[in-house]
Amino acid sequence: MAERNPNHQRPSRPNPPLNANSFLLKFQAHAPNSAQLIGFLTLFISGSILLLLTGLTVAATVLGLILFAPLLIISSPIWVPIGTFLFLTVAGFLSICGFGVAIVAGLSWMYRYFRGLHPPGSDRVDYARSRIYDTASHVKDYAREYGGYLQGKVKDAAPGA
Repeated sequence: MAERNPNHQRPSRPNPPLNANSFLLKFQAHAPNSAQLIGFLTLFISGSILLLLTGLTVAATVLGLILFAPLLIISSPIWVPIGTFLFLTVAGFLSICGFGVAIVAGLSWMYRYFRGLHPPGSDRVDYARSRIYDTASHVKDYAREYGGYLQGKVKDAAPGA
């Protein structure tokens, strides 16, 4: 019954005094080591430098547009045809180079295939060729059978033919 008595209180434990030595031990246990500290400083310094360079780049771009916009607007009748011509020339040159590389790669693959060196994908080509040959032979056999059937029907319809 003594447990249910609300006036009964448990004796409290005395709080141990804070020891400065235990605080320092806990702090040193969670403190970063020298490699982590150097890594953090490197990250902070490089991030600061990149942020500074980004700001300088944006400022230079805005100032350049402010200073050169009137010149660009006045001389745009010259720059638009020149830009169009240069774009078409570069696009044509790159297209020709790309097609040339594709043709050389295709010819190289065909050369290796016909020499029997088994380039990548040659097994798929052989499989497709065998399927085409099998299909053609089945169609040929079917045409012979069906053609003989029609020849018989023609002779039945016209006995003198």
